[in-house]
Amino acid sequence: MFLSRTPVLPTPEQALRGRPEPEFSVPERHTVLGNPLLGPYPEGLEVADFALGCFWGAERKFWQTEGVWTTLVGYQGGYTPNPSYEEVCSGLTGHTEVVRVVFDPSKVSYESLLKLFWESHDPTQGFRQGNDVGTQYRSAIYTHSPAQAEQAEASREAYQKVLTGSGYGEITTHVLPADETRPFYPAEAYHQQYLDKNPAGYCGIGGTGVSCPIGVAKADG
Repeated sequence: MFLSRTPVLPTPEQALRGRPEPEFSVPERHTVLGNPLLGPYPEGLEVADFALGCFWGAERKFWQTEGVWTTLVGYQGGYTPNPSYEEVCSGLTGHTEVVRVVFDPSKVSYESLLKLFWESHDPTQGFRQGNDVGTQYRSAIYTHSPAQAEQAEASREAYQKVLTGSGYGEITTHVLPADETRPFYPAEAYHQQYLDKNPAGYCGIGGTGVSCPIGVAKADG
């Protein structure tokens, strides 16, 4: 029944209560990159959070990028503390599926990650990506600094222009700070690097085919 109607975000009062602590543990290391999933991270690395549909395929896009130190998937932007996957999929937590990307800015720029983000999904679809329907599939960027926020907003404006020229509608992507009101909650162990563990598994990630005119600045090597 949830998929038969238009998804609607819950209010804080409607959201599931959640729990003070997570009910599951997260693996220590990335199955592909070999680095720790959870912080604190080495000095000089930066964190970026992107929501672009089902996080299984989205995470693989980023771990395959040179300069990315580790990735992990989780839930962000909602109201329910320490949610489970089933709760997020109910539409009653307000969260979206997110990939946390820890990267070395001397090897890959935040702009380059933004370009990958925009080109890996259709940011005009609202509460869905293709056949994946629900508020947990909405597009979002959660920023970790004023510089990230500025670049994310500029990239959205630049991509809107080329999407409009290609016949697409308005971008629905939210750009919001990853502050204490929008904490990142890691997902269950079986979701982490899912497509490395299940190479033939489902991947719903697909872009518009429209190139994003940003991310051309080269990081100093």
